[in-house]
Amino acid sequence: MRRGLIHTKPTSSLFPLDSPSRQVLTVSALTAMVRTALETSFSEVWLEGEISNLRAPGSGHLYCTLKDQTSQIRAVIFRSTAIRLRFGLEDGLHVIVRGRVSVYEPRGEYQVILDHVEPRGLGALQLAFEQLKRRLEDEGLFDVTHKRSLPAFPRTVGLVTSATGAAVRDMVAVLHRRCPIVRIILVPVSVQGDGSAEQIVAAIEALNSLGSIDVIIVGRGGGSLEDLWSFNEEPVVRAVAASAAPIVSAVGHETDVTLTDFAADVRAPTPSAAAELVVPVLAELVERLDMLIARCRQAITTQCLDQQQRLDLVLAHMGHIRLRILKEAQRVDDAVAGMRDAAQATLRRSLTDAQAWTQALMSHNPIFHIRLDLGVIPQLRSRLTTAMDHVLTQRMQLARGTLWRLNGLSPLAVLERGYAILETVPRHQIIREVEQVAVGDEVVARLTNGQVRCTVNGVRSNPSVLNRTGASL
Repeated sequence: MRRGLIHTKPTSSLFPLDSPSRQVLTVSALTAMVRTALETSFSEVWLEGEISNLRAPGSGHLYCTLKDQTSQIRAVIFRSTAIRLRFGLEDGLHVIVRGRVSVYEPRGEYQVILDHVEPRGLGALQLAFEQLKRRLEDEGLFDVTHKRSLPAFPRTVGLVTSATGAAVRDMVAVLHRRCPIVRIILVPVSVQGDGSAEQIVAAIEALNSLGSIDVIIVGRGGGSLEDLWSFNEEPVVRAVAASAAPIVSAVGHETDVTLTDFAADVRAPTPSAAAELVVPVLAELVERLDMLIARCRQAITTQCLDQQQRLDLVLAHMGHIRLRILKEAQRVDDAVAGMRDAAQATLRRSLTDAQAWTQALMSHNPIFHIRLDLGVIPQLRSRLTTAMDHVLTQRMQLARGTLWRLNGLSPLAVLERGYAILETVPRHQIIREVEQVAVGDEVVARLTNGQVRCTVNGVRSNPSVLNRTGASL
């Protein structure tokens, strides 16, 4: 079949294929017809349900599902409607909505396009109030540790309120009555309606920029929650919390509560009460100051009298002290004279001892002994030289005798007299007896200036030598 067409097989011959009563629609056409029928029949419906699956894409539209215990339906809030909501939507919120039923044609799903949303059982403003309060409280904007005390004697008071309301007249009257010398700077603003929040923020910033404001009162007269809503706007609350000068919130009557009250340093139940909190009563201050001056004078007078009496007693006592001082001064003079005499006697003894020690040291001065001994040194040197020459002469004579005897015993001296030393070959043993050689052996005859190699041709013993040797044994 062709895409986009509905093809059905006839179930009866009553509807032949070429019957003129048969109408074939596309899906888009059917969806458009359904959407038209729904929007016509349900152009305005009120629903009650719980929000779930809330989505907020970058386009600014809001998508969610409205559900009850057994059913659910998709819903959409377009951006133009979403920006007018006074409170924030969240999953689980039970709401009452108004809208029209339509069909989202790309998916063939029906949905409700909402143009009004309100929380069930709680006003939209009240819900927005609670949501913003909870968020700012989580940020720590209302912490008590951030609160500052009001100055005791402010010189300049700033007012942020309407210039035409009764609140400004009451505050100015109370300020002038309590403290006529206080300086008042009024920044008139709109306290309700569009643009009022921006004016209040600008006024607070302008007063802080002056640098001479000691305290600021932000307030207005009573009204409904809608009338006071400017003081619940987030920019206003943040400007109050960030103010360099302490701020007193005086919005509405005592039963009215705004978020500005939580952010301010002090909350006053009414604007007039705020003025009373800010400045003291000048007349009472002057009266109290006069009383304090009188008490100070009385205390000073009493102290002076007491000190005068103590001074008189001290002066009387100082007369006795002066006599004691004179006596002690005389004793000091005597002691000083005694110490001077003792010091001089000690110094004289020390000088005498020093002279005696000097003479003793001079008599034992090594210079004298050195000079005396230097005269003996030449004699000792002459005697030492003579003794050394005598010893050397004796030693040289002894050495010459020893050398002569050694020379007579040297075999070289024997060789010089014509004798020779015979040695065997090749062991070089000295031949002392004829039995050490045989005929035909080679021997070496060592002479004074060299060696002679000989061959033994005959061996003969000397009996006389043997007999002499045996007799000697």
